[in-house]
Amino acid sequence: MSQTRIIRLAACVLTLWVSVPGSLAGQASTEAPVDPRGLLYSTFSICAIDPNTGESGAAVTTRVPFVGRAVPWVRAGVGAVATQAWTVVEYGRQGLDLLEQKVAPEQAIERLLSDDNGREQRQLALIDMQGRTAAFTGKETNAWAGSRQGSGYTVQGNILVGKEVVDAVADQFEATAGTGMALAERLLLALEAGQKAGGDKRRGRLQSAAIRIADPNDPGRGGDHISLSIDVGEHPEPVAEMKRIYYTTSRRLGYRSFSAVEGPDVVELKRMLHAAGYWRKDLPDIPEPPDADFDRTLLRKDPARLRAFFQEQDGRQREYMKEWGVFDTETIEAVDAFRKAQGLDFEGTPRGLVDSALVEALRKPYYARGVR
Repeated sequence: MSQTRIIRLAACVLTLWVSVPGSLAGQASTEAPVDPRGLLYSTFSICAIDPNTGESGAAVTTRVPFVGRAVPWVRAGVGAVATQAWTVVEYGRQGLDLLEQKVAPEQAIERLLSDDNGREQRQLALIDMQGRTAAFTGKETNAWAGSRQGSGYTVQGNILVGKEVVDAVADQFEATAGTGMALAERLLLALEAGQKAGGDKRRGRLQSAAIRIADPNDPGRGGDHISLSIDVGEHPEPVAEMKRIYYTTSRRLGYRSFSAVEGPDVVELKRMLHAAGYWRKDLPDIPEPPDADFDRTLLRKDPARLRAFFQEQDGRQREYMKEWGVFDTETIEAVDAFRKAQGLDFEGTPRGLVDSALVEALRKPYYARGVR
């Protein structure tokens, strides 16, 4: 038999395997079948609205790459759709069209699946801006499979470790109702709760996640009113990465750690800026920190005296840092001046940026001076 005929025969077998319900390939196991054509977007998602802002959103994660290209669909002033399991991507757009025509979600699903011979392999969920929801889970989706609806949301999933995943997503979303938290953040925290509850039961697979938010009050970048669109095409922890991207790009509190900066590294920075002529040029030099050496025999001979020494030492150290170890306005201005002189002042660079490029530029001339 020629190679071409073998390939054609294999393609025919594959087509039959995908489209015939109850075929031998998918009948004996609750595990997900191999998906050679990128159609099986299973696991769990949430579609929701925020009646106060008029936003609609959909978020999803799965153990298949690039889930965002297939499952989540949103439209401003209309609602949200999730089309998953053996995914018919067109149901996303068609479902939104029906919702825009004021067709109730339950009737919309009936229309979408009316002539679909593979309907029992589908999972669909819709929510409109009135908060009406509907979901369909076909009998041939892989266990655990099901959904849960509540005020302003619908959660659905298949190939999960159990019902507890859907419940965790729903419970978390309900817990943030009325808090004023952004819809996007509520969806992300809900997905995170589902992951912590066990999520998709397939292990060792590539993973992805996506979120879409539509807002009638935000034109988006192209007039599509998509105010947020994050895709994590593949990542070991896609939900956590999506959450990090959201917090970072939104500059939300918690995306970074910060404090009133002081310490020996600030002293070192000032030494280098001083040597380069950018900070307190008239200053002879920066003094060394207070001597921290002490008489070790006091540990046994006079502990009270040693405690007094440490208290005094702590006071001297605080005064030293207050004078020399604080990243203050004067030092920030010196950093900016040095960056500008070195060609490191780029558009959008934050004030007083001390990064690896600045440190490298400062170290070279400083250590080239040798020991004085």
